[in-house]
Amino acid sequence: MKKMLLGICYLLLTHCVTAQISGKVTDASSTPIASATVELSNGMSTFTTETGSFEFRKIKPGNYTLHVTSIGFQAVSQAVATGNTVDVKLERMNLFLQPVEIRSTRAGDKAPFTKNNLSKKDIEKLNLGQDLPFILNQTPSVIVNSDAGNGVGYTAIRIRGSDATRINVTLNGIPYNDAESQGTYFVDLPDFTSSVNSIQVQRGVGTSSNGGGAFGATINLSTNETNTTPYAEINNTYGSFNTWKNTVKAGSGLIDDHFTLDARISKVSSDGFIDRASSTLKSFYLSGAYINKNTSVRVNVFGGNEKTYQAWNGIPEAKLRGSKADLDNHYNNNVGSLYFTPQDSANLFSADPRKYNYFTYANQTDNYEQDHYQLFINHEFNSRLSFNTAFWLTRGKGYYEEYKPVIAYSDYGLNAPVFGGDTISTTDLVQQQWLDNYFYGQVFSVQYKYGNTQLILGGGWNRYDGKHYGNVIWSQNGGIPNNYQWYYNDAYKTDINSYAKYQIQLTNHLQAFIDLQSRRVSYYIGGFKANPTLLLHNTWHFFNPKAGFSYSKNNYQLYASYSQGNKEPNRDDFEAGINQQPKPEKLHDFELGVEKKTSEYSWGATFYYMMYKDQLVLTGKINDVGSYTRTNVPNSYRMGIELQGAMRFTHWLNAAGNITFSKNQIKDFTEYYDDYDNGGQKAVPHGKTDIAFSPSIIASGMLNFIPCNNVEINLPAKYASRQYLDNTSNKKRSLDPYYVQDARISYTLHKALFKEITFIGQINNVFNKKYEPNGYTYSYQYGGSVTTENFYFPMAGTNVMVGLNVKL
Repeated sequence: MKKMLLGICYLLLTHCVTAQISGKVTDASSTPIASATVELSNGMSTFTTETGSFEFRKIKPGNYTLHVTSIGFQAVSQAVATGNTVDVKLERMNLFLQPVEIRSTRAGDKAPFTKNNLSKKDIEKLNLGQDLPFILNQTPSVIVNSDAGNGVGYTAIRIRGSDATRINVTLNGIPYNDAESQGTYFVDLPDFTSSVNSIQVQRGVGTSSNGGGAFGATINLSTNETNTTPYAEINNTYGSFNTWKNTVKAGSGLIDDHFTLDARISKVSSDGFIDRASSTLKSFYLSGAYINKNTSVRVNVFGGNEKTYQAWNGIPEAKLRGSKADLDNHYNNNVGSLYFTPQDSANLFSADPRKYNYFTYANQTDNYEQDHYQLFINHEFNSRLSFNTAFWLTRGKGYYEEYKPVIAYSDYGLNAPVFGGDTISTTDLVQQQWLDNYFYGQVFSVQYKYGNTQLILGGGWNRYDGKHYGNVIWSQNGGIPNNYQWYYNDAYKTDINSYAKYQIQLTNHLQAFIDLQSRRVSYYIGGFKANPTLLLHNTWHFFNPKAGFSYSKNNYQLYASYSQGNKEPNRDDFEAGINQQPKPEKLHDFELGVEKKTSEYSWGATFYYMMYKDQLVLTGKINDVGSYTRTNVPNSYRMGIELQGAMRFTHWLNAAGNITFSKNQIKDFTEYYDDYDNGGQKAVPHGKTDIAFSPSIIASGMLNFIPCNNVEINLPAKYASRQYLDNTSNKKRSLDPYYVQDARISYTLHKALFKEITFIGQINNVFNKKYEPNGYTYSYQYGGSVTTENFYFPMAGTNVMVGLNVKL
């Protein structure tokens, strides 16, 4: 007993006795270096202040190695003991290393905009093969989902309730959003995060200058930071549902003090949680650069190839949650429908209903290949003036194949064939719907610094040439020519923008920022699959002003900003018909934030008010060809407060978290649903309602334990309150609140056979929570009563991932 008490006392004392290390980072002329990265060999890291100083508190007494890096300087590793103050000198490289495109597209540390940054180290910890949205799951106001249920294949992200069509994504400052749908399909670039050095997520309109107008957030991915030392890595992951990720990457470092080469190949595959929701994803990345004192030239070539089995219909509520009687009744009323196939009658409970997938055709797959070519030229004329430009081409081509039962020949523009005197009006067939597109353009900026001011003038243009066409590759009853093309529509879109960004240091602590952007969009649509004669040509002129102030003192920063965003409708919105054409959307975004950062703790609070004019939302209204279409609602808004905090309690325990409280409403909403009894649609006014997929509370938390050297245990958690599937605020058409707890452990060996070996084990959904973060709904009247059909996309229960990362 005595020995046990002594042991407990020893543990308490060793955990409570802490020390600190502080210091200053300067260049050879003793000029302080701000924003340098300082890492301690125990895993802690921080950034230097404006005076070049840094500090680590609450660390275990002992000897450590300090590693300091900053763009444009040689990295330094230096031994240090607790209780000491150290001076670190960095030697400047006579090379132009910083990617200028980051300065022109990202918000700086003091910019008056709401943002979060993820470093390469942050990304590496999270990258076990799941798609990019899942890497960002712990950032504020984020909700992610996955068709396959495990984060591999088709995934999606919402930020502050805004979906991917309203989130501007750039790759090294180059637009990535699809020009027509304005969405982002990260499945087309599998494992791209393995080549990413840093990510910035801006919430609200932000500072985005390139691509479609950011309407809810911006995600900026950068791969262009220069790796000055040679490296090679092999990363392998295996997990539940036969999920694999294999990545090999290497870099030359600086060759002859001027050249660098980086390369990666990856393969990600998974059976998926949902039945048959398999994915086979391949990608590559190659980047070469020439760098001298004033100029850098870089060429990036990367691409991806994806084949995913379709799981985008979701699971009917009756299938997911109903009793046997409910299912039988639903089946009897829906024989041969899209949702219940004949084999369901005998096998309703033959498998887990949460894994149900309507599709059974062996090649019901999406097949797409996307290749990117990027050329960057950066030049610094002197310490005040620099210039950068980039040219790019994105080439995409692919199709999704599907089996269509009992389809009328007339739907494909064909006469019904006659066999033996009998007219056959329908057939089963297999079709492929193709996309074939080129997206290319140029961006540029000129940056001028003088004293306390900085001016950036820039702009860009891009062009989208796209083809939509469909081929029938097989029919059961014949009567269809081989590889028959039943529709062909083209589309062209040109986007030209120019901007001016001005930043001035008014006092030692007060900074002002203004950003004025002009954007002209021209969009030609040469018909639609279901409406080939609807030819449209629209042109819009948008003016997007942004302005704000930031005040910094004693580790505090206070900022306020106003931004305006304008956004053209998506391709599908225009199929509404010539008399139902949509209007552009407008957003006024007000942000007010305060934060404090020290080496021991940090906290922040942001209040936002996003006021929409003519926001496009689904109302249940159908267009001229019978499809559901988005409709402009005159007035709507999002208002909320985002709270963030992080604390290092001791050298072995730290925590971080964020929570968003929001109100997201349409001021006067009218619902439409089909009236099969009388024909047409019925309108139901609802007044003020909640915006769909916009939970009033979103929270993330993380506990980090470091029980001994080289071991780290992370406990990330996520909570989302109720989300409505449509804009009626009807609880019967909603997603239940959910709390999901994950756990991760990593063990790193340094210089044991290889430079570094890291073992990672991750348990997702530790408590086996059954939850659905996404779904859809529609209603109709039949037999005198209104029926609502809900569909859900469940996430996997408890599942495991293990990884082995080797740095050679």
